Amino acid sequence: MATPAAPAVDASAYGLTGALQQGGAPTWTVLIILVLMSAASWYVIFTKLWEQQRVLSQGRQIGAQFWNAISLKDAAKKLEENTAYRQIVEDGLEAEDQYGKIPNAIDQHEWLNDSLERSVGSINSRLGSGLAILATVGATSPFVGLFGTVNGIYGALVQIGASGQASIGKVAGPVGEALIMTSIGLAVAVPAVLGYNWLNRRNRTIAERIGSFAIDVHAYLVSGGAVRPTFKAISSQKPAPTKH
Repeated sequence: MATPAAPAVDASAYGLTGALQQGGAPTWTVLIILVLMSAASWYVIFTKLWEQQRVLSQGRQIGAQFWNAISLKDAAKKLEENTAYRQIVEDGLEAEDQYGKIPNAIDQHEWLNDSLERSVGSINSRLGSGLAILATVGATSPFVGLFGTVNGIYGALVQIGASGQASIGKVAGPVGEALIMTSIGLAVAVPAVLGYNWLNRRNRTIAERIGSFAIDVHAYLVSGGAVRPTFKAISSQKPAPTKH
């Protein structure tokens, strides 16, 4: 005798739509929260990446042409306004002017050094703003998704208990739908964590370059322009082959 065919399973009944219908208002709330968290994390990633790239591109403009200017004020005019490197130069020049207005109770070297350190610290603080959002999203979104899963499983078990049918078909569908919320939470968390680590590493690179530039500005101001970075010209000629 032929074995009777198993009833066809409507796969379209399962998925995110089924999970939302199964979980009700709490699951919808969890989904909206995860969408907002994902949008916030991607916004921070793109905006901070653009900001970092702007600072890095300006740092590549600092070269012999900048340091060979007549004065530091003239050199600062070659930089864009409201940028990190120009802020350091302007803060250094302002500190130099202020030093002449106070009694000589503090050494000029110490005064300029503290002023430039504050300037560098404010720039690094501004570059690091927003990264806390990525850290928060990466740490909490899996648990938000897990809450949606727990709520969905609870609702599914209540319905199964009320119907009195506990077959695998009745359990697997609703439980699988509930697990979708956990997967969405992980999908939100992974880009946030990767973006946080990547942007944080780029910030450390920028901080090192800005710190080195601040040291050069400090040496220039203290020495009255006598000390400045030197740039060696790269020769385009190939070395002559050695004879054996």
